[in-house]
Amino acid sequence: MAQVTTKQIRALGREIVLQHPNGIRFAEIVQQIMRALPEAKKTAVQAQVANYLVPAYPSELTKPSRGLFTPLAPETAAAAPTPPPPEGFQKEEEVYGPFALWLQNDLEEATEAVGLGGAGLKTKWGTPDVVGVYEPLASQLIKFSPEIVAAEIKLDPAQPVVAFGQAIAYRLFAARTYVVMPSTMGEEDQSRLESLCLLFGVGFVIFNPSTKEPAFEIRLRAQRFSPDMFYVNEFANRLQALDAAKFQKLFGWAADAANMPLQGSLNSGFAAVSAP
Repeated sequence: MAQVTTKQIRALGREIVLQHPNGIRFAEIVQQIMRALPEAKKTAVQAQVANYLVPAYPSELTKPSRGLFTPLAPETAAAAPTPPPPEGFQKEEEVYGPFALWLQNDLEEATEAVGLGGAGLKTKWGTPDVVGVYEPLASQLIKFSPEIVAAEIKLDPAQPVVAFGQAIAYRLFAARTYVVMPSTMGEEDQSRLESLCLLFGVGFVIFNPSTKEPAFEIRLRAQRFSPDMFYVNEFANRLQALDAAKFQKLFGWAADAANMPLQGSLNSGFAAVSAP
């Protein structure tokens, strides 16, 4: 049996990467090489791909993020066109309801959640697409301070930076924030966005946009932060003016606390939101 050389491994790895213009992960490259060269040692294949594949072909291959290998696009190459809207969901608003339910029932980070979206709050800092409140239930023996959770949803896979920036802005009034993106976004964008979310404590969720059953998948759970109480109340006031029914669904418990006025109840209810 002829011995497989490192040159053969690198050459085959190059061919595999060049066949994937949107990138291919390390594990898949190794699997494909092992299928083509079963007599090769897996440890040798892993070492060649991880440490020597890109240096061997610096003008053809690149590694834009951890574990992702892509062909190096020529400088004159045109930017990839934005994919057309998926067949399943045509508007972002169609995702709000399913995600609100998933936030409540699957992720269990909200006891009540509603779709909002648009520019209804009339502020340049944006309006969350989904807003939820996590509060203690009457049946729970150990009570805790209520928390607001906010999510930014994008149907366009080319807007990860916009979605991340908006989710960060929601930290002014929300204890937890999420970025929700379609699974059709590129591997490099997913990897970079996940790293950003990890650095800043933002939750990251992906979903399948090609069906009416979005199948949300949690990539990172959001970390808990203490919001600014001034902006908590500003958000509540704007929401109450925009949609009294949604405000009542989310914050109706505050108005009943010790028969206090609504504004006083909000201040009392959120006095210790999201203490670590």
